[in-house]
Amino acid sequence: MATSSSPPQSDSEVVAERRGIPAASFVKDVQAYLNQLGLDVNSTLAFLQERLQQYKVVEMKLLAQQRDLQAKIPDIEKCLDVVATLQAKKDSDEAFLTDFEVSEGIYSRARIDNTDSVCLWLGANVMLEYSCEEATSLLQKNLENAKASLEVLVGDLQFLRDQVTITQVTIARVYNWDVHQRRVKQASSSSQDS
Repeated sequence: MATSSSPPQSDSEVVAERRGIPAASFVKDVQAYLNQLGLDVNSTLAFLQERLQQYKVVEMKLLAQQRDLQAKIPDIEKCLDVVATLQAKKDSDEAFLTDFEVSEGIYSRARIDNTDSVCLWLGANVMLEYSCEEATSLLQKNLENAKASLEVLVGDLQFLRDQVTITQVTIARVYNWDVHQRRVKQASSSSQDS
């Protein structure tokens, strides 16, 4: 998210960031802010608009990651349930019939005899065979990691939304300050002409 067009920062300004997302600073005094940056109003507005667009791009990426994780968690839970069912049926020493999904919307019936292992689809065209205990352990770990990642993503999104709001407020304050300065200048020039 770093950009080469970032304005200079003073030593007293503390720039915080969260996982590479730079924090926006609230502007109390627009004149002091412009003097600190050493930019004119148009350059400052252009910089702030660029930063706002960068925030929007990052937000879209984080939302896509959040959707992926929200879809992944129920799949992992479903796999855990299946492995638990297989372990429960293993103790009964009887075969059972089940329907399983071959492809989206296509199911097949299978007879499952006493089994000590399951195959887990790891992605990237890789499937590995695990004992039921190892599969449960791996799936539990994956579920915990996915939930933790989702929590971090939600925090990042909240932080990002705060930065978007602060940046939008700063843009409005700089723009309104510029309009006010132009009106004051226009009023003073028209009063001198009279």
